[in-house]
Amino acid sequence: MSRLTHGASGPYAPPAPARELTAVSADGARVHVEVHGPEGAPAVVLAHGWTCSTAFWAAQIRELRAGHRVIAYDQRGHGRSDAPGAADGYSTRALADDLEAVLAATLAPGEKAVLVGHSMGGMTIMAAGGRDKVREHAAAVLLCSTGSSALVAESLVVPLLRAGRVRTRVTRSVLGSRAPLGPVTPLGKRVLKYATMGPGASPDKVEACARIVHACPRDVRYGWSHVLGELHLDVELGELKAPTAVIAGAVDRLTPVVHARRIAAALPQCLGLTELTGVGHMTPIEAPEAVTARIAGLVETYVQVEQGEPVKGDA
Repeated sequence: MSRLTHGASGPYAPPAPARELTAVSADGARVHVEVHGPEGAPAVVLAHGWTCSTAFWAAQIRELRAGHRVIAYDQRGHGRSDAPGAADGYSTRALADDLEAVLAATLAPGEKAVLVGHSMGGMTIMAAGGRDKVREHAAAVLLCSTGSSALVAESLVVPLLRAGRVRTRVTRSVLGSRAPLGPVTPLGKRVLKYATMGPGASPDKVEACARIVHACPRDVRYGWSHVLGELHLDVELGELKAPTAVIAGAVDRLTPVVHARRIAAALPQCLGLTELTGVGHMTPIEAPEAVTARIAGLVETYVQVEQGEPVKGDA
């Protein structure tokens, strides 16, 4: 499990949940889940990305929790969730199993929610989107800064090299490095900002991202890097039938905006693509107001409650 290293105060410090629970996945992995906001309020489920944790969603949780039931969980190996015990625990199938387990543990049968995924969290939703037990709960989806395939080949984190086999090989070695990130330092923050954030990202946002990312154990980071490097979810993307909005940073180096455009074109029910000028990969932290507003709009349109009880409508 990750070292929980993040700011103790401020808008990017994770708020205390109303309750915590453990969801047990298909292979027995224990997934840490936090629930914020009042019971009976319309539900939002947040799935974070590679090397992050529930702390990544602090800004969204703070803004939404008054009128929503916000469910956030740590992807396996991240935060307080179990790391995979075997190589086959690192897979998009396992991520989809974990999402199924979280939905079953937190939502009533037929209860609808807006599912939100950033980066690997978006890949989780794509991987699970065709499953009946996920469709049962998915009123709408928001995919943030993610891709369905060709992540390494199209990444722009390695400067100067042209697209091709050499850049792909170098990028794979950089993203798949086993080297420890160590403590958060000024140099470490500069590297992280270059690779994952827009040039205008403020120091407090860079600090928040660095503390979260540096807390991820290097073996977990390494294990998931290989899954992302071999990602092929184009077929599964076509099975994501829920109304789905897409949001991306225009200067994202990890998952350049070409991925978002491709996803938007392939979705069965795309609600539009929002490209955020000057924003990099860490959209929920870099542009919290835009991401939160999109979530709230999806809830207002697709999730209704009556007399404090969620409506159990069709997807």
